[in-house]
Amino acid sequence: MPKINALVAGSTGYIGIQLIKLLVKHKYINIKYLCGNSSVGKKISNYDKSLSNKKLPKIISFNKKLLKDIDVVFTALPNGEAQDISKHLTKNIILIDLAADFRLEKGSDYFKWYKQKHRATNLIKKSLYSLPEINGKYIDKYQIISCPGCYPTSILLPLIPLFKNNLVKVKNIIIDSKSGYSGAGRSVHKKYKDKNLYESLSAYGVGFHRHNSEIDQMLSKFTKKKISFNFTPHLTPMFRGILSTIYIDLEKGATQLKLIKLLTDFYKKEDFVKILKADSLISTNDVINSNNCFISVCKSKYKGKIIILSAIDNLIKGGAGQAVQNLNMKFNFPRKTALS
Repeated sequence: MPKINALVAGSTGYIGIQLIKLLVKHKYINIKYLCGNSSVGKKISNYDKSLSNKKLPKIISFNKKLLKDIDVVFTALPNGEAQDISKHLTKNIILIDLAADFRLEKGSDYFKWYKQKHRATNLIKKSLYSLPEINGKYIDKYQIISCPGCYPTSILLPLIPLFKNNLVKVKNIIIDSKSGYSGAGRSVHKKYKDKNLYESLSAYGVGFHRHNSEIDQMLSKFTKKKISFNFTPHLTPMFRGILSTIYIDLEKGATQLKLIKLLTDFYKKEDFVKILKADSLISTNDVINSNNCFISVCKSKYKGKIIILSAIDNLIKGGAGQAVQNLNMKFNFPRKTALS
């Protein structure tokens, strides 16, 4: 199988670096261009020493002329910038966006949650919000692939099958998620300089975090009922990883064992979602540096209630790994290429 040419825009952020680390292991990918703004002219190894011995191009500014010999563009850019790049795509170029530019189905929703006007609303219909295990089967039909956010990935993977099969109530859901500080990007050190980032736990985005929008959008597709949930994210004094704890009420007749069996059957053919034994205690350490999502269904002391634990690496399954997973599906590469 011949290699395809890739361009990575936004190559020096935490997600961009992680993406490059995966792509250099991908036997069907040639990294043709690395693009950035303030990093133009520098080597990517300046940002991560593990890339020092890799034959990688120096970082350059993006311009549309670069696209003439490119098969796939990865955008790990600030929100809004992938929209501008998308306008220059020819029909043979695939765009895989790791930011939020094409996650929401309505331009008005994007404006509501991201406080900026969507500049490529005509291309939203050409994009797919692709959580591979849920709706990746539709990926062939779309030119623009939008990778889900890290928090929603950890939340949607356990909840969607349960919603789809009416095993849990869709109201009064409580989602408590804790992430490594890399999820906030390189600017986190300046943004939280007064928060004692390396020794404290911080809640943020309480009640109105942007990821509420895509969680709501995706869960609503699998029920005709009005859903309600409270989602609170936290930054923790660790570099990477997410642990989401989800509190839900069971529908009549549903049990812990039924939930475990349903999730196990739903994901039995999937490589990266692991359903653990009842009441397993999981940690981010179980999934760090992997594209895995570990899910545990636990009893509550209250009848009719269940606690679900879900752990991922925010930079891989919640970011760069999911992008490569989508790449492999889109181009019919072996599913686990560069992700083993």
